Amino acid sequence: MSTIPLTVIGAAKLRDELHELKSVQRPSVIAAIAEARSHGDLSENAEYDAAKEKQGFVEGRIIDLEGKLSNAQIINPALIDADGACVFGATIEMEDLENGKTVTYQIVGDDEADIKNGKISISSPIARALIGKCEGDVAEVMAPGGIREYEILDVKYI
Repeated sequence: MSTIPLTVIGAAKLRDELHELKSVQRPSVIAAIAEARSHGDLSENAEYDAAKEKQGFVEGRIIDLEGKLSNAQIINPALIDADGACVFGATIEMEDLENGKTVTYQIVGDDEADIKNGKISISSPIARALIGKCEGDVAEVMAPGGIREYEILDVKYI
C-alpha cells in the first residue's frame, strides 16, 4: 500500500476521530446491541438491526482510519524548505485573473480537504496545476467551465 500524505493537523484529527470511535462509539453500540437483544426475538427487532448496522459502520471506519494512519507520511508544513515553490502543505495566496478575486488555499491530503476552510486536496485539479509553481507564476487550471488562470501572489509554509 502506498503512503498517504497528511499534514500534522490532519493526522491529529484522524487520531482524534479514531479515539472517539474506539472509546465512545464502539462501547455505545455494544450496549445498544445488548439492550436490543434483551427485548427477545431478533428476527423482527428493528433496534437490533439498526445497532448491528451502526456497529458495521463504526468497525469499518476504525479499520479505515487505522490503515490510513499506519500508512501516513506526516508532513509538517512549517519545516518545509521548498524555496518558494508550491508543494504539499504550502499555503498559497493567488488571484483569479478573470475576476480579480484573491483566494488562499492550503494543499493537503485527500482526507483533510475542506474547500470551505481553504484546504484543497493534493489530487484536485487546482492543486495539481499549482505544484512546482512559484510566486509570480500563472497556473492554468482545467475547470468544468473551461481553463481558469491564477497568478500566485504568495507561498507560505505554515
